[in-house]
Amino acid sequence: MMTDFEDQLKKAIERGQRTNEARQVEEKLAQLTADQLRIQHNDSRLKLSDRIEKTLKAMINHLPGFEYENIYGERGWGGAVARDELLITRGQRRKAYSRLEITVKPFSEMAIVDMAGKGTVKNREIFTRSHYRSVQDVEIGGFLELVDRWVLEFAQLYMAADAR
Repeated sequence: MMTDFEDQLKKAIERGQRTNEARQVEEKLAQLTADQLRIQHNDSRLKLSDRIEKTLKAMINHLPGFEYENIYGERGWGGAVARDELLITRGQRRKAYSRLEITVKPFSEMAIVDMAGKGTVKNREIFTRSHYRSVQDVEIGGFLELVDRWVLEFAQLYMAADAR
């Protein structure tokens, strides 16, 4: 009778071991997938950060007076350009502030590539935008084109702004 119990006990132990091994394999696969997502996000972030820097620096070559700033850390990675102007109209002095910031937000549990842009022209906010896709669905070309469009739009709105 005891041998029957011992056989069942051995089988129960073996089932528990197989369950534990299967769980460990699943956890390793999940970790591998999470690591792969991080790597893909990082690759996208690097490409976008490079494009942001290049387009913003190209813009300030054509619009003197703007200062470039690298952005990195908790807010994300990217860049910004800003300019303070002193405007004198009919003897009155006032300051005008313009800034364009484009960043790629850090990797999160949601596994998305999230790019944000914010533009202010002569003390007026002209846009606040966000564009995101899941890391697996990112088409980097679309994001790169969006960086170009946001910089071009900002430059046009800056030049068209009334200095009053």
